[in-house]
Amino acid sequence: MVKATINGKVYEYPEGIRYGEIAAELQKDYAHDIVLVSVNKRLRELNKKLYEDAELVFYTTADMVGAQAYRRSLTMLLMKAVYRVAGHENVIRAQVNYSLSNGYYCTVQGNVTVDEAFLGAVKRQMEEYVARKTVIEKKNVATDKALRIFHNHKMFDKEKLFRYRRASRVNIYSIGEFEDYYYGYMVPDTGYLKYFELYPYDEGFVLQFPTTAEPEKVPPFAPQNKVFQVMKESAKWGDLLGISTVGDLNDCIAQGKLQQLIMTQEALQERKLAEMASRIAADHSKKFIMIAGPSSSGKTTFSRRLSIQLSAAGLRPHPISVDNYFVEREMTPRDENGDYNFECLEAMDVELFNRQMRELLEGKTVELPYFNFKTGKKEYNGDYLTMGEEDILVIEGIHCLNDKLSHSLPRESKFKIYISALTQLNVDEHNRIPTTDGRLIRRMVRDARTRGASAARTISMWPSVRRGEEENIFPYQEEADVVFNSALIYELSVLKQYAEPLLFGIDREAPEYLEAKRLLKFLDYFLGVDSTNIPDNSLVREFIGGGCFQL
Repeated sequence: MVKATINGKVYEYPEGIRYGEIAAELQKDYAHDIVLVSVNKRLRELNKKLYEDAELVFYTTADMVGAQAYRRSLTMLLMKAVYRVAGHENVIRAQVNYSLSNGYYCTVQGNVTVDEAFLGAVKRQMEEYVARKTVIEKKNVATDKALRIFHNHKMFDKEKLFRYRRASRVNIYSIGEFEDYYYGYMVPDTGYLKYFELYPYDEGFVLQFPTTAEPEKVPPFAPQNKVFQVMKESAKWGDLLGISTVGDLNDCIAQGKLQQLIMTQEALQERKLAEMASRIAADHSKKFIMIAGPSSSGKTTFSRRLSIQLSAAGLRPHPISVDNYFVEREMTPRDENGDYNFECLEAMDVELFNRQMRELLEGKTVELPYFNFKTGKKEYNGDYLTMGEEDILVIEGIHCLNDKLSHSLPRESKFKIYISALTQLNVDEHNRIPTTDGRLIRRMVRDARTRGASAARTISMWPSVRRGEEENIFPYQEEADVVFNSALIYELSVLKQYAEPLLFGIDREAPEYLEAKRLLKFLDYFLGVDSTNIPDNSLVREFIGGGCFQL
């Protein structure tokens, strides 16, 4: 017998019992399906066995690691069903392209028509597999053998990815005869994958997932047309550069072509900025450029670079940070834990902001405030501004797309920009790189450099940051006149050098250790490069330092 400590209580089980059997016994104590287990702070799949005394922590689909396993497993089930319905010989490429709504936008290339009839057949096939509760098996094979398997399955992105694999062995998952590779853990069997929906969209379809808030409910598909079009355009940029996966990027680096890639990618971004500035300059009614985006999107560098382009277009831009319009600290609302909630609209002095912006629009002279974060109070230090015919305000803050912030300003006077790092790169055709991972790594590197914050601190704060984005930013992204993608196709190979030491510094006993391990495994796919040849005005410089904007 072996002892398992679970939630402070000790249980005895026969040696070699599967974690899934223990989970089934305790499932009644959990509100949602148990899908993973931590064994002495090491994540394990439920099909594995317990051989020695250990502390167990079970994770459900309401936990982020559990939700990730659910989405990963559901994606594999989708691919199995697509190949089964279409016929393997008719599929040239079945691909997860990018995140959309609360799911993945997918496409199928080959002798296949993706229509309502096809999606209906795929959904029925998936439901049939769910009913069968087929075990999702994992086998560990030599990397050379994995390369042959991927080649035979025409999964050429995976074949390219694992040419750069340092480890001598690879984990391959299978549902019946269908084999595939996924980075991260899976649920035990297809019976867990009951909640999903398929929606036709554009040239493909969306696989819609449940949320961690309601793991047994699939939210309706909410098209994000503006964001989607920008992601589609970014994917075309990737195709133009010949890089859509990590394997492609590693090839570029290994072949000595990185500098050309950096220059081309930076030029493409600069062209978008110039086009945006020209559009703004051509419309004389625009006086307020309102910029918002989630954490670590590069808003500061973006606003500086846009200001330079606006100057080149004959305007006089003036940067204004909405952070200077916080209410006094003692008036700041508190969240459910009693902590200050700096991300809600009520934390802003909305009336002062509106009065000053309106007075500027009327041609009056205004003394702008500066918020002292140490004292928690606004200060006035003689920063006066009067707007003339060619003056324009470049305003940046998380609420800038919400008209409640600027309620008294005419809509025609505002030009709204949503900026986010919408990663166009994927690990391979079936493994999506979440945009949140790219932003988390950006923030981790910047926090360590500018605030002396540990990676553990950044990771621990991230769920709170994400909740603030879900409430205050994402609902307004489609309100934007323009969506700007700040992701650079090469950046994770650069950030890798800065992030890895920070992640390795997280103690094994720390609550953030599991997330650190996941991110380290993710970064291991990339060949690292130094930052020497990155331009000093690049968005990446906002995070790694050495930029010309003194960030």
